[in-house]
Amino acid sequence: MSGIKDALLISRAGMQAQGDRLRVVAENIANADSTATTPGGTPYRRKLVVFENMLNKELGVNTVKVTKRPLDQSPFIKKYDPSHPAADAQGYVQYPNVNTIVEMMDMREARRGYEANMDVVQISKAMLSQTINLLNK
Repeated sequence: MSGIKDALLISRAGMQAQGDRLRVVAENIANADSTATTPGGTPYRRKLVVFENMLNKELGVNTVKVTKRPLDQSPFIKKYDPSHPAADAQGYVQYPNVNTIVEMMDMREARRGYEANMDVVQISKAMLSQTINLLNK
C-alpha cells in the first residue's frame, strides 16, 4: 500500500509543479503586448520556472517542486513608434521579451506533464480498487 501512496504523493507534487508552470505561462502570454506607461520605461519581463527535486523526509521519496521564478534577462524587443506614450527620445518603444510561440510550447509541455501525473493517479486508484475487490472475495 505504501507504494501506491508514494505514487499518489509524487504525482500530486508533479501536478502542483506543472500547475504553477501553467500559471506563469498564462501570465507571460497575458502580458506579451504590455508596454511601460512612461517614456523609456521598462515593460513586463518574462518569468521562468525552475524545478527542483525535493526529498520528502517523512515519506523518504523524491518529489518535484517549483523553487524559483526568476526573470528572463534576455533583451526586450524594440519597435519604432514615436507616437506611443512609452517611446524613448529616439522614438523606440520596448516590448516584453515574451515570445508567444515559446510560451505555447511551454504550455503544451506543462499540460502533458500534468496529464501524465493524472494518469498515474488514475492507474493507482484502479490498482487500489482491484486490491480491495480481491480482499473482499
